[in-house]
Amino acid sequence: MLILCTNDDGYLAGGLAVLAEAAAGLGTVHVVAPDREQSATSHSLTMHHPLRAKLVRPGVHHVDGTPTDCVALAVGALLGARPDWVLSGINHGSNMGEDVLYSGTVAGAMEACILGIPAVAVSYAGRDADRIPSYLPLLSKLLPRLMRAGFPAETLLNVNLPPIDPAAVKGVRVTRLARRVFTDTLTRGKDPFGREYFWIGGGTAEWSAPEGTDAHAVQAGYVSVTPLHLDLTNHALLADVEAWGLEG
Repeated sequence: MLILCTNDDGYLAGGLAVLAEAAAGLGTVHVVAPDREQSATSHSLTMHHPLRAKLVRPGVHHVDGTPTDCVALAVGALLGARPDWVLSGINHGSNMGEDVLYSGTVAGAMEACILGIPAVAVSYAGRDADRIPSYLPLLSKLLPRLMRAGFPAETLLNVNLPPIDPAAVKGVRVTRLARRVFTDTLTRGKDPFGREYFWIGGGTAEWSAPEGTDAHAVQAGYVSVTPLHLDLTNHALLADVEAWGLEG
């Protein structure tokens, strides 16, 4: 089995090394990851300048592009064979709720779905990234349970690890996405030359995380596993919108 590993924190990130090690017992692992941090790049593709890939060592390439670029190049040119699985992560920070729309880590797995390859995105929901290596034994047991025959098409699994000692993890919960409201995320200022700038990020966030959501599970000490689908259609509203008479 050929397994492609990627991420959005860059090819030198510790979380990526842990993910590749956890997957090593399941098949041949090849890493294709950005040459620098590409967090919050979402599903962006580089289309206005050429991409370059460099073989760092056998089985490891870095690309001067986004996680989506990495998966596209790996499948189309770098691996020499189509991967059986794509694993993206381990992200240094959570990807829950609306984060999945911005996350480069989730986008790498989503690009695999578009290409018809089953995929799993993994994130660590804490700021103390030094703890990620301690999750190696847990991931080594969890990945084979996720990477199973009959994996649903056009679906990825979004995994979040709680920011606690792995020995204290209570188990795994299958979840839906929580909701999060951000405030004060835009900083406005002036540079040393008096020119105005805007900086997106920071601020505070308030979770709406009832039982059954990813954030609730992680806060309670569980690993959350959320199935995400390519189809964003709100099927429940199709009949209502048709009743608006737009097609007449």
